[in-house]
Amino acid sequence: MAGVVEKRSIDVVPDEERHGSAFNQFTLWLGANLQITAVVTGALAVVFGATPFWALAGLLVGNLLGGAVMALHSAQGPRLGLPQMITSRAQFGVRGAIVPLLLVIVMYIGFFASGTVLAGQAVGELTHLGDTTGIIVFALVTGVATAVGYRLIHLLGKVAGLVCALAFVYLGARLLHQADLGALLHPHGFGLPVFLLAVSLSASWQLAFGPYVADYSRYLPRHTSTRATFWWTLSGSVLGSQWSMTFGALAAAAAPAAFVGHEVTYVVGLGGTGLIASLLYLVIALGKLTINILNTYGGFMSLVTGVSGFRGRRTLSPRARIAYIAGIMVAGTVVALLGKDSFLTAFKDFLLFLLTFFTPWSAINLVDYYLISKERYDIPALTDPRGRYGAWNGTALSVYAVGVLAQLPFLATAFYTGPLVGPLGGADVSWIVGLLVPAVLYGIFARRDTGRLVPPEPAAAVAEGPEPATPR
Repeated sequence: MAGVVEKRSIDVVPDEERHGSAFNQFTLWLGANLQITAVVTGALAVVFGATPFWALAGLLVGNLLGGAVMALHSAQGPRLGLPQMITSRAQFGVRGAIVPLLLVIVMYIGFFASGTVLAGQAVGELTHLGDTTGIIVFALVTGVATAVGYRLIHLLGKVAGLVCALAFVYLGARLLHQADLGALLHPHGFGLPVFLLAVSLSASWQLAFGPYVADYSRYLPRHTSTRATFWWTLSGSVLGSQWSMTFGALAAAAAPAAFVGHEVTYVVGLGGTGLIASLLYLVIALGKLTINILNTYGGFMSLVTGVSGFRGRRTLSPRARIAYIAGIMVAGTVVALLGKDSFLTAFKDFLLFLLTFFTPWSAINLVDYYLISKERYDIPALTDPRGRYGAWNGTALSVYAVGVLAQLPFLATAFYTGPLVGPLGGADVSWIVGLLVPAVLYGIFARRDTGRLVPPEPAAAVAEGPEPATPR
């Protein structure tokens, strides 16, 4: 068991503990995306007015664009051997990275809560113990699996990918047996605003993985090809999400009254009754378990990264690891129990609003890593506020703030709509602005700060570095 339970947290994974291949990223992200929330996301494109043909086209474009950004983050993992958010210290400063980290933690607690509600319903149906007990049981299973860590997460991804793929093939066949696919996919009624909405829905879905995607590639051997990591991550995430979203869009178009608002019941009812229904409830719970573990693990990593920026520690005792994970799990479970009957829809809007704060972070991180720093970071300096990257980087924080503010005129949510959304026909293109504006600004200003750049040297020396004394 000692070899299964993960010991690492935000510290560098040494070469002797690296294992696996880039193909592991395909199986993990395929399984993470073949799940009910992705189905609902695809259905939203049709619910908001897109015809199925143009909804599927828009969803594919968004998945490819957002997935490419997400996969570029994944490719950092083998090179650096670090979880995703700690690399933000190279841009924002050792303590300045707490700004995007706080929002990341809130988002993943929220995603944990919304996923636990859906999965809790499935567990409640399976056990006949009701939604509340189902939510608590599911949250406990998620917490235990997260504590075991990296190896179990990848194993669950493989199992979920296979099981959920078989289930979606079966459900797709059942859906097509009831619906006229030719009529549904007739390419009529193109509208640019709803097409852009479909693009934004799927792009936002992919971008939400950005703050933790490298957490699951950092154990790959250092020599793992950047291209291989990128393409296997991209293909797994795009295939899984597009598959789920296609099913959701077609289901919403074929039976809007039965599907919308009753997604879990509809999916299970489409498959059958009795044993088949029980198996489908189990599949829904398994799919949500995979993604909820990713959310809990990512939240745990982000919390440790934020705290350690001020405390100076970069290793965790087993007891501290459990305490951090329990904190994320308890917070998410409380939100799930409070929101299971009322504000979950509004809360989901709030979570999507939070994505506004992650696209500028993503742009800054990628521009810095690939274009400014040329894939070279001083790893020991990431834990030293007096080192190369400093405690706070005013340039990056200012660009980040501008990137957030630049999106507001283009943002469309239930509680806030920007002034430029109307002229665009109701389309939300804020994520495009949130990527482009900070990418350009950071690219201009960061080049002037040559003192933080690492001189060219062998990758191993840069990635490993001497173990620094722990700042107090």
